[in-house]
Amino acid sequence: MGQGLWRVARNQQLQHQGYSGQGYLSREHGRRIANNNVSNTNQRKQAPGGIDIYHLLKTRKSKEQEGFINLEMLPPELSFTILSYLNATDLCLASCVWQDLANDELLWQGLCKSTWGHCSIYNKNPPLGFSFRKLYMQLDEGSLTFNANPDEGVSYFMSKGILDDSPKEIAKFIFCTRTLHWKKLRIYLDERRDVLDDLVTLHNFSNQFLPNALREFFRHIHAPEERGEYLETLITKFSHRFCACNPDLMRELGLSPDAVYVLCYSLILLSIDLTSPHVKNKMSKREFIRNTRRAAQNISEDFVGHLYDNIYLIGHVAA
Repeated sequence: MGQGLWRVARNQQLQHQGYSGQGYLSREHGRRIANNNVSNTNQRKQAPGGIDIYHLLKTRKSKEQEGFINLEMLPPELSFTILSYLNATDLCLASCVWQDLANDELLWQGLCKSTWGHCSIYNKNPPLGFSFRKLYMQLDEGSLTFNANPDEGVSYFMSKGILDDSPKEIAKFIFCTRTLHWKKLRIYLDERRDVLDDLVTLHNFSNQFLPNALREFFRHIHAPEERGEYLETLITKFSHRFCACNPDLMRELGLSPDAVYVLCYSLILLSIDLTSPHVKNKMSKREFIRNTRRAAQNISEDFVGHLYDNIYLIGHVAA
């Protein structure tokens, strides 16, 4: 009886000194736990943006058995930030679990504007019952329709009030959209030269080297696969736009739109010559300078040499 009472008293004493009932717990380990608690407190105070990291970790630990963090347990701004990284398909799936969060209009507005940067409807007062989630589905449907038949796609956008029937609005939509197939877009622009004119004016080639500006131009407006009237039209429009964006440079180099046209055509031919595996004898820098200056005599030899170096090092201007 006396020994039993002694063990109870001894166990109580050990617990006060840093021992556990289930096993030995050193005082050093106890000090580490205390230090960790202090560290957690400091992290809690130093968390950026006012987010309580300690609370988040505690929430995560309590939800480990469920396999995920319940976004409804987090601060709303953090939940929306997490969901903003999802695409439309994943966001629809997330709405099955977090309906209020995943259906938030700001998330769907961000998805719309990141994929279709300009739509006429963005600048209008939204009609009754307007939803960015519904708008996203319509934009996606319209893009698929455009990639099958460009005229029907544009008509679909107009019928839904997404685009105004204006060449400038259509050009802005094309310029800010990357979901349209380039082959269908090329066919559409070849037929709608009024839209093409407005699309060219949206490009800003200020302070750009000529081959780099030509690459940017052909990334938005793809060149045809063969020479012809459409390619000549594109180069002509580009030449005038490049000169309009760089008036001081044109005066300094003594270049006119016609001279820029000659240079652009020379760059395209040089690109084909240097990159095509079918051309065995590549054009040399001296040959390129001689041929180009023969077509445009006022062009500096050094400037033409820099053009050759750019194509040789970087590659095709219309790839």
